[in-house]
This record gives sequence, structure tokens and C-alpha cells, in this order.
Amino acid sequence: MKKIPLFLGMAVISVLTACSPSGSETTVLQARLDSLNTRLAQTYRPGLGEFMMSVQVHHAKIWFAGKNQNWALADFETGEIKETLEDVKKYCTDRPEVKSLPIIYPALDSLTSAIKAKDLNRFEKSFVLLTARCNSCHQSTHHEFNVIKTPDVPPITNQVYTSK
Repeated sequence: MKKIPLFLGMAVISVLTACSPSGSETTVLQARLDSLNTRLAQTYRPGLGEFMMSVQVHHAKIWFAGKNQNWALADFETGEIKETLEDVKKYCTDRPEVKSLPIIYPALDSLTSAIKAKDLNRFEKSFVLLTARCNSCHQSTHHEFNVIKTPDVPPITNQVYTSK
């Protein structure tokens, strides 16, 4: 192991001392940091219910896109559900329900596969599976009162669900 020459060590200490903030600068920086932390803590974050409403809308849109064999739209909406569930895991860490999300992923994978295959029969079966998994998740998290079903009417009426 090499020894650092004394003059080099002293130079490093001098530079570090000169660059470190003074007591008053440290106080100002700490006040800014505290202020930013307070503002961050008060920043709006969607709750689990808002995320689940988003999932429900995408779920319905998938149905109408798939039934009309608009596979690009069905694939996009499936991706939106996956993205939303990732956000749930990121922003709702305080909610125990998040631990039940893995029940949904096999059904989403099945649906994605049916969409990529452009297979209407597989799509319908996979969609029913996804719907059942949503309801199983609700039951396991004591939200059994929230029952999801295959939609009767499009959730968004100003969107075209047929493909061009």
C-alpha cells in the first residue's frame, strides 16, 4: 500500500474544507430540503380506487376492440392495464391489496397471446378469464361487493372500436 505524501493529503483536506458549506449555508440548504420534502409529501397521488377505475375502463375497451377484431387497440388497452398495475405497485405500497395483484398477470398474458394470434375465440375465453381473475382478486381483498362483468355498452362512446 502506497503512502500519500503529506503535502498532497494537506491539499486534499484544504480543498474539501473550502468546498464544504458553512454553518449558515448548511442551515439554508436544510431548510430548502425540508420545504421540498413537505411539498412532495403534499403532492397529489391517485389512490387505489382511481387506478382501479382506470383498469375498469381499459378492461371494457379491450372487450369492444377485441369483439370488433381491432387487435391493435385491444393490444394497446391491455398494455395500459399492465402499466396501470405497475403504477399501483409503485404508488400504493401502503395498501395490502397490492400483494394480490399477481393473480391478474396470467390472465393478462393469456389475453395478450390471444390478441397477438388475432384469435377471436381465444380472445373471448381469455377475456372471461381476466374478468374472473379481477373478481377473484376483489374477493381475496374483501372487496367482493365490487363485481366486474363483460360490458354491455362501450365505456367511451366517442371512440371507434372497429379497425380500419
